This record gives sequence, structure tokens and C-alpha cells, in this order.
Amino acid sequence: MKKNNPNNTLNVLEIRKDFPILERKINGKQLVYFDNAATSQTPQQVIDVISDYYSIYNANIHRGVHQLSQEATDKYEGARQTIQKHFNAKHSHEIIFTSGTTHSINIVAHGFETFLQKEDVVLVSAMEHHSNIVPWQMLCQKTGATMKVIPMSKQGELDMRSYEMLLKLKPKLVFVNHISNALGTINPIDKIINQAHSVGAAVLIDGAQACPHIKSDVQALDVDFYVTSAHKMCGPTGIGMLYAKEKWLKKLPPYQGGGEMISEVTFEKTSYADLPHKFEAGTPNVCGGIAFGAAIDYMNAVGFDKIAAYENDLLSYATKELLAIEGLKIYGTAKDKTSVISFNIDGIHAYDLGTIIDKLGIAIRTGQHCAQPVMDFYGISGTARASFAFYNTKAEIDQLVTALKRAKAMLC
Repeated sequence: MKKNNPNNTLNVLEIRKDFPILERKINGKQLVYFDNAATSQTPQQVIDVISDYYSIYNANIHRGVHQLSQEATDKYEGARQTIQKHFNAKHSHEIIFTSGTTHSINIVAHGFETFLQKEDVVLVSAMEHHSNIVPWQMLCQKTGATMKVIPMSKQGELDMRSYEMLLKLKPKLVFVNHISNALGTINPIDKIINQAHSVGAAVLIDGAQACPHIKSDVQALDVDFYVTSAHKMCGPTGIGMLYAKEKWLKKLPPYQGGGEMISEVTFEKTSYADLPHKFEAGTPNVCGGIAFGAAIDYMNAVGFDKIAAYENDLLSYATKELLAIEGLKIYGTAKDKTSVISFNIDGIHAYDLGTIIDKLGIAIRTGQHCAQPVMDFYGISGTARASFAFYNTKAEIDQLVTALKRAKAMLC
């Protein structure tokens, strides 16, 4: 497949051919998919990898002496190395396969029960997904530690001066999203990490929204933990990654017990397996892991620099066109932002907007986006959210604008 044109920019029409779902009609209309922040679509190249797994070498991995098991093991561990290379982890065993970002965060939160005490403080940003709030609340309830919030501005940017003041509390852990799923804000995680380390805090970055748009280098960031999900970056659901520095993986206790994560088991004592298997109890999502690697290969073939440039162009165009609709307000106007637009139209509930334009074949997300504190901050019940990927087009944005105007005429 030819992904780039001679001008070294994305050949979007060719790229769209890789995504069979984009040919689907919804309510008799050509699908326009603008819910990429929830789940991206999957190219045929990744679908074929999933099909091949179940058609050719489906088997339980590790320890099997038969050929199918060995083939599946090689593919699975090869995918781990693909992910290691993509994120520039120092060791492949620093990549832990999980069921997704939520699972990854919970592994770390569970492990920190060992380290936190009643007088300790942890920091969370005001714009987090529930998955990067609730596990830490549960941790604080168990340990007696206190969770403090890094505030944000009306533009949807973190108040870095307040963050610096909070660091004087000497927190043990700071957890922040790389990009806000509700607002699209790109947070200054390099500065956040460096300042946290200066007071001895560990840092977890939720990269779920960033990884489809930005190629993160975990060694350059010097981040302690970085988490993401495959389904955000053209892969399947039910598989994700926890990156953690080796020193932390050796300190943290296992999250679950069972097969695969053990070295020796007796009724008196169990010893644990080496990394990464210490954190991968039970039969893994073998197919998902392999497909995750294939999805990363696909996106790298497209090119992350080209993806970022193209999506930024879509964001600028959509912002301008949407703001031309009378009564439309955008939430999240940070200077550094990716292709997510949360908005409302005066007098119209977001759910009603989403329902009407779905009848016109356009898929957007409505509600709180698993970020109720963000909605509470703005004093709203929720928003409509359009989120763009590198296979979307300006023509589709024009369709969205036309559909919203039609919905507004119907509802006002």
C-alpha cells in the first residue's frame, strides 16, 4: 500500500482504503467516524494479523514444545520488542502486556500500597480520566495518604505555578495524562516529570490519548511509568501496555497470582518469575499482543510526523468551521492541543445533538467522557466531542458542520 504521495504528505484517500469500516453506510449515509478518542478504527493489515493468528498458529504460549506454541510465542515476544522499540524502552522486559490503560494504572496503584504511609501525598491533575483518579483514591483510602489536585485554567491548561507549590509537599507520586481525552490539551509532561523527580516523586503518565498522535520516548522523558491501550492506535481492544523502569518493576509486588507469573510453587512457599512475567499472570491475550505490534508497525509506516501535521491541519480547520456556528462554544482552548474538540451549542443537550447527527451517518461522542471533574469545573453536564484521526478529511468536517446546523435548526 502506498501511504505517502510524492510531496511527502499523507495520501489520505489511499490510507482510507486500508480501513474497511469506512465503507460502511449508517442509516443510508456514508459513515463519518469522529469518535477516535474513544476507539480508533483498525486497518485491514491488522485485521489480517488477527485472522492469521486464529487460522494458522493459535496456541498457548511459553513452555510449549510443539511448533504452534513456539510460533505463537515468537510472534508474541516479537510484538513486545516492537513496542519496546517504538517507545524506546531500555529493556523489552520493561514492557508489560495488560488488558489496557486502566489495568496498567491499577497494577501501579496496587503496588504502591507497599510504599505509601498515612502522612504521604500524591498529586493528580484536574483533567484526568476516571481511570487515572479512582485507583489512586482507592490507594489513599487503604493507606491513609492524601491526594491533592493540580488545578487548571478555563483554557484547559494546567496551572504550573500551583504545581510547583504542591511539589513543596514532597509527594511520593505524580500522575498526569499526556493528552486530555476531554479537552485535547497536550500537557508539558517533560517539565512535570523533571520537577517531580527534583523532589523525589515517581511519575506515571497516562498516554492513552497521546499515543495515536505522538511518538513518546520513555528514556528521553525519564518517566517512571507510561501506560496506553492498543485500541487507541489502530489496534484491537482488550490489550495495552505498562512501561515501567526496571527498578520499579523489581520493587513492586505482583498484581495477580497464578500461572505464568511463578518460578516455583509449593504449599509452603511460592517464588515469582523474572520480568516481565511477574506481572503477566494467567493465559495472556496472545492475539491481542501480536496485533498491537502490527498496529504500531502500521502507524510507523504511515509516519508519526506526517500524522501530527495532518491532524493539526484538521484541528485548525474544524475549529474555525465549528466556531462559525452561532451559539457553539468549545471547551479546551489550550495553545498546545491535539485533534479533539469538545463543544456545546446553546440551548441544546449534547445527547440530542449526537442522536440527530447519527441519523446522518456521523459518529461523535457525547457525555462526560469519563471526566466528570472536568465537566464540573466548567459547570456543565457534558459535551459533544469530535475527535479526528489521520484517515479523516476536511470534507467529512464539512459534513459535520452541515449536520450540526441541521440539528440546531430542528432543536431550537
